[in-house]
Amino acid sequence: MIQLTDYLYSGDTVLHIIRKYSRDLLENASRTHNPMDRTHANFLLQMEELLEHNNFLTSQSQRIREFYKYMAENYGNYSFTFRGRIKSLIRAEEKFNGYIVGYIYSYHAKHSTYPPVAEVRDEINRFKDLIAYRIVLSLPTCHLEPGTDRAALEEKTLYEIANLLPEFLEERGFTAQLAHKPMPNVSPLLAENVRPYYKDYVAKPKEGGYRSLHLTLFDNMARSYTEIQLRTKEMDDFAEIGKANHDSYEKRQEKERTRRMEIPTGECSYFDEAYERILNLQNLDLSKVDVNMFAAIDNYRVNDGCGLYHGRLILPYEHLSRFQNDEVD
Repeated sequence: MIQLTDYLYSGDTVLHIIRKYSRDLLENASRTHNPMDRTHANFLLQMEELLEHNNFLTSQSQRIREFYKYMAENYGNYSFTFRGRIKSLIRAEEKFNGYIVGYIYSYHAKHSTYPPVAEVRDEINRFKDLIAYRIVLSLPTCHLEPGTDRAALEEKTLYEIANLLPEFLEERGFTAQLAHKPMPNVSPLLAENVRPYYKDYVAKPKEGGYRSLHLTLFDNMARSYTEIQLRTKEMDDFAEIGKANHDSYEKRQEKERTRRMEIPTGECSYFDEAYERILNLQNLDLSKVDVNMFAAIDNYRVNDGCGLYHGRLILPYEHLSRFQNDEVD
């Protein structure tokens, strides 16, 4: 079996690793008639293109910056940040294989058999957040009226912004994409005309308490998908440094172990390979990895200058609220 962890110890650059990994997957796909390896290789080529040819990212981030300027003008009392990143190679590899494992497990649980390859490949096409932007807002105490519920006010503002965002960006070359599955619960603060496009994890938090609004867009100029997440600072803190982040590793491992017990080894090769890739990545000792522009003392103290473990940053835009920072341009 060909897996990413075999390529992380030779001192190569991330681009070289992606090229060798995708090349070997393609060769194996031709030799063994494995369509999943071909899909995997093509996915890696998308990542290579993002990392190697980033002129379109400048155009994309500048168009998204127009919304930042709009917010600075119309929500000047709020502090907010815009962050953009390309998903890290390790996280992308985990997620790609996670789609395979998750879909095969769910299909088997429902039908007591294994899905056609075409359906698994279609599930993989849900992967549309290689590029993602995050908008995080907060109302400073100095602008908070006495007796006001800050969390409720910030949440109301978050939905106001969510209602404006799709049309604003569609006027600048983006097309909002329908959410993969309709959400069972959405906030009444989310306008009817934009509800089909959002995953509302604010009204219906994910398991573990994660809350955020997710919007997927197709950039017609760059010919690529991107995801935008909208959060209050409280939601962002919970996701990044709170319980949702702290428990996620153990929960992922427990979920994978459960799936492995339900799918006997040897019955579905696509499941077996994807599961093993995930397991090896989760057990990776980053301090032993030798990748150009990457170093780690352990799995927590990491200096990543290449996008192997931490996503590559595209943009940081920061507004510190009126009377704190009057500069927009």
